[in-house]
Amino acid sequence: MILPAPYYDRDGITIYHGDCLDILPELPNRYLDLIATDPPYGLNFNNGDLASLWEAALGKGEPGDPRPIAGDAPETWEPLMRAWLTEAARLLKPSGCCCCCCCGGGGPKPIFARLTLWLDEYLRFKQAVVWDKGGLGMGWHYRRNYEFMLVAEHRRGHAKWRDDSHMIPNVLRLGKIIPSADEHPTQKPVELMRFFMRLHTDPADLILDPFMGSGTTLVAAKQLGRRAIGIEIEEKYCAVAVERLAQGVLRL
Repeated sequence: MILPAPYYDRDGITIYHGDCLDILPELPNRYLDLIATDPPYGLNFNNGDLASLWEAALGKGEPGDPRPIAGDAPETWEPLMRAWLTEAARLLKPSGCCCCCCCGGGGPKPIFARLTLWLDEYLRFKQAVVWDKGGLGMGWHYRRNYEFMLVAEHRRGHAKWRDDSHMIPNVLRLGKIIPSADEHPTQKPVELMRFFMRLHTDPADLILDPFMGSGTTLVAAKQLGRRAIGIEIEEKYCAVAVERLAQGVLRL
């Protein structure tokens, strides 16, 4: 396979509509300065669970009309994660960095712990940054109000660090997005991705988001003068990303 024709390619921002496991192998070795992404969590999120019922209660959907996340089935999640991390290790420059959103929480097979170990297996785990989203989310007893951003670097080098103060805390307080019915159900704030881009990249560096969703990473890259590649398996979200990139004032 060769790279498909881009869905969008303008001003240093490229979008591919397709499965990242088909497209990543076609990118050259040591190509990327940063991977900033929000992959599936393997939880069947918004597929008839409490989150989709909550959306319906707020008038954002119907209980029988969930918005599942592609690749989020528990039985296929581990192979998907291992496959894209294999490519990440090949694609990142020795000075590159991988910043990967991940849920918090517990359970018998904690997602954050498993993904942390895989990041350290394929790359070198650096830090778990806590994203304090504020308020109370879904859950029982211990209600969810944070997620992790798991940061890893290449085993053959060290990630760029662009803050001379060396005083960056590993807890980031930033309000979450409550998506509308026409938005991606797990959309992240633009400022979340901007935070890590400022720390780990320089202007004109190349950033990849293999699970692009509605384009938050690409919007952040455009605002900061970085180049970016986004890959998204659902075409409707590719279209949303293009629309967001075209807007003059972008939601932060």
